[in-house]
Amino acid sequence: MSIEPKNLSDLLYETLKDIYFAENQILTALPKMAEAARSPDLKQAFQTHWEQTEGQVKRLEQIFELIGQPAKQKTCSAILGMIEEGKEMMEEFKGTPALDPGLLAAAQAIEHYEISRYGTMLSWARTLGQDEVAELLGQTLDEEESTDELLSEIAETAVNAAAA
Repeated sequence: MSIEPKNLSDLLYETLKDIYFAENQILTALPKMAEAARSPDLKQAFQTHWEQTEGQVKRLEQIFELIGQPAKQKTCSAILGMIEEGKEMMEEFKGTPALDPGLLAAAQAIEHYEISRYGTMLSWARTLGQDEVAELLGQTLDEEESTDELLSEIAETAVNAAAA
């Protein structure tokens, strides 16, 4: 009795479970980051991204339906580590001018992880001919890239200089 080899569809499903877990963890972390932020622009960016993340979770649930698999979460150690680093940074720099740049760095680490995951899954969905899945993943990838650009702008135009 041989075990059937795993294919790209299996890999896509496993990665979807990983990012589904990650997005749900991010939903919990973003309000804490928004509360900790000193810059009104940064607070607003975190609040806006929280709303986007809610939509991204719903989009992932649609993708699970499209591929005919249950919407399950798979623990993502990477996101747990990044969130933990963000918590440590919030404690260590609480009340200091360096807090907002630290929050931005933590948020951008998470954004870069998400961009990597969504970009990879988008490529896989296209290879598999999953056009609807690719469209949904592309929407989320666009949002993640826009959020990353916004965070860079906030860092470069306000919070980094304020902390210098």
